[in-house]
Amino acid sequence: MEGVLNLDKPQGMTSHDVVQRVRRASGVRRVGHAGTLDPRATGVLLVCIGRATRLIEYVMGQPKSYTATVRLGQTTDSYDAEGELMQERPFTHLTLDNIQAILPRFRGDIQQQPPMFSALKRNGQPLYKLARQGVEVERPFRPVTISRLEISRFALPELDLIIDCTTGTYIRSLAHDIGEALGCGGHITALRRTAVGAFTAEKAIPLDALTPDSLPAQLLPNDRAVAHLPALTFNEADAIDLLNGRRPARQPNQPAHSIVRAYGEDGRFLGMVMGESGLWKPKKM
Repeated sequence: MEGVLNLDKPQGMTSHDVVQRVRRASGVRRVGHAGTLDPRATGVLLVCIGRATRLIEYVMGQPKSYTATVRLGQTTDSYDAEGELMQERPFTHLTLDNIQAILPRFRGDIQQQPPMFSALKRNGQPLYKLARQGVEVERPFRPVTISRLEISRFALPELDLIIDCTTGTYIRSLAHDIGEALGCGGHITALRRTAVGAFTAEKAIPLDALTPDSLPAQLLPNDRAVAHLPALTFNEADAIDLLNGRRPARQPNQPAHSIVRAYGEDGRFLGMVMGESGLWKPKKM
């Protein structure tokens, strides 16, 4: 029992809750998710089972897409509706043109400060635990890229956004920062992840549809987790070398990609290998 599940996480569950559900349904202890979703958020949560968990690091870096509802005129300590209301400011004067005018500053390569209510750690302690104690610490700004930021609905006090971004982007911080740029404040009231790389919400499995009987048919092959990376077929001798931890030479006809999906001549997925100094180095076999 191993492979990748594209699940549609329901509202009210943590990502860890989903992992526990998959463990019970699969009977496998070795289960992990590729990218946390807040409990209030819904949508694509990729869960890897068995040996597929070794590929999570390659999934984590995939671009992500979201739809979000921002409530303008109010700020909360968590930047979402779960938090404590901190301030209310006028918003009725805002127009669609006002909002469109400030959005360009949030597109492209930007610096973003993570929220205090996040799983980032300071001295081994998650920031959200410090935030619940009323402690606020410095959070360095981090580079992120927002390739798409569009308005899909404008109905004060609500604003619906469509967002494509790099991994590590906090949509809650984006909503907060847009609210501050407008001078009225804002926080997230609804968030849905619609895609992680090529995995979409349209093809995601509702968690309630996951049962011990249905799970085997819903599993995607391990190599679907890394389908965005280039593939390379190795002859039998080189495949045996890779599986035994040896480093075969890179042949002149082989591309010099830094990391590739390795397959045997029979089409079997071997794992991930890296090109290094004219050799192929086993990474995750």
